[in-house]
Amino acid sequence: MPTSPWSPLRHKTFRWLWLASIASNIGTWMHEVGAGWLMTSLSASPLHVALVQVAGSAPMFFLALPAGALADIVDKRRYLLVVQLWMASVAVVLALLTLSGHMTTSLLLFLSLGMGIGTAMMMPAWSALTPELVDKQDLAGAIALSSVGINVARAIGPAIAGVIVSLTGPWATFALNALSFLGVMVVLLTWKREVATPVLPAERLLGAIRAGWRYTRASKPLQATLVRTMAFFIGASAGMALLPLIVRGELQGSATDFGLLLGSIGIGAVGGAMFLPRLRARFSTEVLMFTASVGYALVLFSLALVRDFTLLLPVMLLSGAAWITVLSSLQVATQTSVPNWVRARAVAVYTLVFFGCMAAGGLLWGLIASHSSLTIALICAGSLMLINIAVTKKFRLPVTDLEDVAPSLHWPQPLLTNHQEQDPGSVMVTLIYDIDPVYAAAFQEAMVGVSDARRRNGSFSWGLVQDSENPRRWLEFFMDESWLEHMRHHGRVTESDKRIEAQARRFQTENVAIQVNHYLMPTKRHLFGASIKK
Repeated sequence: MPTSPWSPLRHKTFRWLWLASIASNIGTWMHEVGAGWLMTSLSASPLHVALVQVAGSAPMFFLALPAGALADIVDKRRYLLVVQLWMASVAVVLALLTLSGHMTTSLLLFLSLGMGIGTAMMMPAWSALTPELVDKQDLAGAIALSSVGINVARAIGPAIAGVIVSLTGPWATFALNALSFLGVMVVLLTWKREVATPVLPAERLLGAIRAGWRYTRASKPLQATLVRTMAFFIGASAGMALLPLIVRGELQGSATDFGLLLGSIGIGAVGGAMFLPRLRARFSTEVLMFTASVGYALVLFSLALVRDFTLLLPVMLLSGAAWITVLSSLQVATQTSVPNWVRARAVAVYTLVFFGCMAAGGLLWGLIASHSSLTIALICAGSLMLINIAVTKKFRLPVTDLEDVAPSLHWPQPLLTNHQEQDPGSVMVTLIYDIDPVYAAAFQEAMVGVSDARRRNGSFSWGLVQDSENPRRWLEFFMDESWLEHMRHHGRVTESDKRIEAQARRFQTENVAIQVNHYLMPTKRHLFGASIKK
């Protein structure tokens, strides 16, 4: 039975956060309009006006990964409260300086950078919060509703801001933006988040970033999602990047016409989100991704060839529906294919790829349009999207149950004999298998999955070797940065990893135990590592 598009709202905390986030996003869009308009009154330089957008978006490229790592190692609720307070404070300063007449070009750019820092720090934690707020059957709907909220805010915020700026000036948009953060903060303050008592100390920031990077390099499901993200958005970016030029230059349209086309995108996105639960119940994710990608390619071809404003309105409706279908599918795949300990880091990598493709794609199609024409640039972008559909066909989006990425906790705890728990040296773990030579090739193939699992969970080195004197004897080894990291490795092994291990261990000779040993690298304080018993 397909669920209602509104079913995620039955979860109280998600419902109130969703409503508060719509208000906050409306404030954010009002801020964007106010900041852009204020800069035009402070400076006539197109560069300064463009730098307002750059200052707001540039922090994403530098802070997304650290923000994701930080969100994974601290309490997300408190973390988001601090970030929301930061952004509200920046908005208050903007309002006061503008109202008092002390705002300058440099101050506006500096404070826009401060707001961009807050956005970059917030996004990974905010996105990774959704699986904690709803049941697994409502996760896809919750992500779609979040996108709906963003599109509603995008339709309402600029319109309200235009009226407010004309009546009172830009300072009021900044003040209202500051107030818009209060709703989110109140909901976060009242949310009784259940947090399990940690057994081990929290990860350090740099170590958490390294662990997130290792996970990304070794996770084929996450890599497939990132490839599909690049395949769609590098071409789709042409639509939003070149739409203002189409309206102003090709259609000789006004700002009102541009607003109507943007509104059509928002309406299409909202309508698409309403139908997504029923479509997901009837069609697979791959069918929806294929259909939406082809649909968006047709949108780009229409933008290239159609010069009738009335005909472009339904085209933009299709654009919004296709966009929300792809965006929702990619976000669901990202969040459900990774375990909780690394979810914010995975979202950060996805966010970085998304923004990178939008920025690089916008630059690419802008350059092509400058040296040829808008029509050629849009046809090239649409053609690239169709090519990418075929090229990336083998990178199927993961369909993962959250139980698969839950901790299995089936590894027994190793014991230190010399009480060296604080020893900072690396840890090498070896496993000795007894494999009939008849199954050697199949065993090696199965161990490829084991290798990926070890690296996903924190190992920086892995290997598999065969005894030169005894062909039945195989030794697997992997290394973790420290004893503490090895203990974290124990807690990260998932139910899916457990099945991967079982696939390899079925080739082990019956009634012969796998021999497991742990070794500590010697440090300055210890000439030799301690022996460890299992």
